[in-house]
Amino acid sequence: MRNFNEFTITNAVMERLKDARDARMHQISAALVRHLHAFVREVEPTFAEWEAGIDFLTRTGHFCNDKRQEFILLSDTLGVSMLVDAINHRSAEAATETTVLGPFFVQHAPECALGADISGGMPGEPLLITGSVRGSDGQPLAGAVVDIWHSDSDGYYDVQQLDEIGDLAMRGRFRTDENGGVRCWSIRPAAYPIPHDGPVGRMLEAQGRHPWRPAHVHFMIAAPGHEKLVTHIFASGDRYLDSDVVFGVKDSLIGAFAEKPAGQAADGRVIRRPYCHLHHDFRLRPDPASAANPAEFASA
Repeated sequence: MRNFNEFTITNAVMERLKDARDARMHQISAALVRHLHAFVREVEPTFAEWEAGIDFLTRTGHFCNDKRQEFILLSDTLGVSMLVDAINHRSAEAATETTVLGPFFVQHAPECALGADISGGMPGEPLLITGSVRGSDGQPLAGAVVDIWHSDSDGYYDVQQLDEIGDLAMRGRFRTDENGGVRCWSIRPAAYPIPHDGPVGRMLEAQGRHPWRPAHVHFMIAAPGHEKLVTHIFASGDRYLDSDVVFGVKDSLIGAFAEKPAGQAADGRVIRRPYCHLHHDFRLRPDPASAANPAEFASA
């Protein structure tokens, strides 16, 4: 087969895929070719535009390192991450809604006792975080693993400033109590721009978009017999709730960071300055398959 033109090249490439290793590889490769060729036919790029696209992807790769994943930012800002999340969470089961993991999750966060202060001494308004973890049937899940992490009062995560602060902060891993409860202290996070000094930032600028995310706290929750939950709770009233650069906001995930006066807090601690309190009750979808792999749960 030879002498291809703009009308015959797609079928020729599809024909070369017939010996793919398995059916799923064939399905994915064929769909990629169909949609990519259709995109090129629609926009009819010049050679200069085609080269600029190749250069953009090359620079995106060069920006990736052990502290930054520019391709995740690209996926997030084009809505692909949330699309994948939506496709994989179609269940009608009564459970907390999911959203993107984000680029600042740390696999092995410090294990903390319930009620611990995870702020790492970072300055900011004190924040009490409380909640409960239950199954979709409403029964409390004792011993569930709850990872919590968030930005500081200037919108930076610990991993973005390790050279300055010297250690992880504003993140911790907890185990729920016998009633499924979880609680800790930290500082109130701020809205922040995603890293926008690279190719993705220049793309947003060219598209006439801002790089900001509304203030939020991340939660990742795992329990045997249940689907792992990855979600945020967003600060009500934040100016970026309707224009989150990664399209992650859902109404059910907006919570009040309630302002409280100095005195005895909800967890019994006496605090000598005003603080805010975020409370949320989480529900996990059942997943019997996860009960068969306790090692995965232990390292959740």
